[in-house]
Amino acid sequence: MNEASLPIDRCDVLVVGCGISGLSAAVAAAAAGATVTVLERATPEEFGGNTRWTESYFRMKSETEVSDDFEELLVANAGHHIDPEIVQHAAAPYEDWPPHVKAHGMPDPELVATLAGEAGATVRWLQGFGVRFAALPTYFVTAAAPRLMPVGGGLALIEALRDEALRLGVAIRYRSTAQQLRRADARGELAVDTVGPDGSVRRIVARGVVLGTGGFEGNPEMLTRYIGPQARYLRPVARGGNYNRGEGIRMALDAGGAPAGDFGSYHAEPMDPRSAQVEPLVMSFSYGLLVNKEGRRFVDEAPGPVDVHYDPIARAIKDQPDGIAFMVYDQRIHEVPNWKKGIRTDQPPIEAGSLEALARACGIDTAGLLATVAAFNAACAGDADARFSPLAVDGVATAGLAPPKSNWALPLARGPFCAYPVMSGICFTFGGVKTNRDAQVVDNDGRTIPGLYAAGEAAGLYHQVYTGATSVLRGAVFGRIAGAHAARHAAPR
Repeated sequence: MNEASLPIDRCDVLVVGCGISGLSAAVAAAAAGATVTVLERATPEEFGGNTRWTESYFRMKSETEVSDDFEELLVANAGHHIDPEIVQHAAAPYEDWPPHVKAHGMPDPELVATLAGEAGATVRWLQGFGVRFAALPTYFVTAAAPRLMPVGGGLALIEALRDEALRLGVAIRYRSTAQQLRRADARGELAVDTVGPDGSVRRIVARGVVLGTGGFEGNPEMLTRYIGPQARYLRPVARGGNYNRGEGIRMALDAGGAPAGDFGSYHAEPMDPRSAQVEPLVMSFSYGLLVNKEGRRFVDEAPGPVDVHYDPIARAIKDQPDGIAFMVYDQRIHEVPNWKKGIRTDQPPIEAGSLEALARACGIDTAGLLATVAAFNAACAGDADARFSPLAVDGVATAGLAPPKSNWALPLARGPFCAYPVMSGICFTFGGVKTNRDAQVVDNDGRTIPGLYAAGEAAGLYHQVYTGATSVLRGAVFGRIAGAHAARHAAPR
């Protein structure tokens, strides 16, 4: 079709994506009086991106306060070897930052402070649509951070927001995607070419565009480009990730947006590759050993509480032969209260009467596993049994072993022996576009791109280690901010 003959639709604010970020933006924009259209790749039965499938924990100690370590951890994980000159400038008022600092890919203090400062107000805003929050149990046997959870999880969030969006007159176009974006013309209008359910192309013109499109965990080409060939061993933790193909990030970068976040990394969870269910997690490895197919340990299984350390441990699994590891344990694990709540797979463990038989059943090198377990058992402390405390960081560690096991190190000697296969599941990617505290996309020269916004996974934030229970929260916070700002931007029309 000739570009000049494309059918054209208009609205004040176009939102791309129907997860927590997109729906928060749509509701906020519509409540401010804007006409809003939402594009959603999925069907009405599976709308909602990753949010639909997650418990959606918020790292908050109450409905009004984030955890005590919230800002500290986000700043600590701001990236590797940041130039002290960048840090020095970032300590000044934002208006005084030079362009290269405004465009820097780190999670700058403006973003972190806004996220922490607006968390409580965003919870109250969500409660206004009937969402209830409670400090519900998690799947972690030991946990270091408080977590607030919407009753009903992420599904409750997106259903409440969708219902409010429809009540406000928002138009939601399912099975529709955005393919190309053009920056604002002389009239201040952005154009987005979209593909609908029948494959036809339409153009939507709006004064504000909010990208709530998620990351690129569902795009093997982008995963391989940024993460490397080990990406072939990855798959999304939940079905929502398959819808996240990275178009929003690509469109924003093509429009001049600055990159932010760690494109070479992702938020990982350890999961059973045999299971087809959502989030088939294997989170109790702290009480056993993690070995690869060669029978070798490759990581400290228990450096501290599992909710702090499962992310880098799960990422390390992708670098093992065939991207697979095994949680090996013996009958002593039953001394850990509720250890099975960290096992969410629907598949049974592999069990055998001896380590040799277990190795054969798992496809692990027998000699390698026997040598590893023998070395581990020899490195366990003589008083380990007396000092073992499964529900607290107990310091019961190995001696002279590399890598060490820093806690809960009991010899594996009481058969029968069991194992779960574990792969690195990808929750979401870290790389996206740079945004400011108003969720406006920032270009490579530190300027905002008029009318263009990004929130959630499409906006880069994380480096190194994911600060747990902040992803859905930041999607709601910055989605709401983006929608309200986009509506104000559209008002002159």
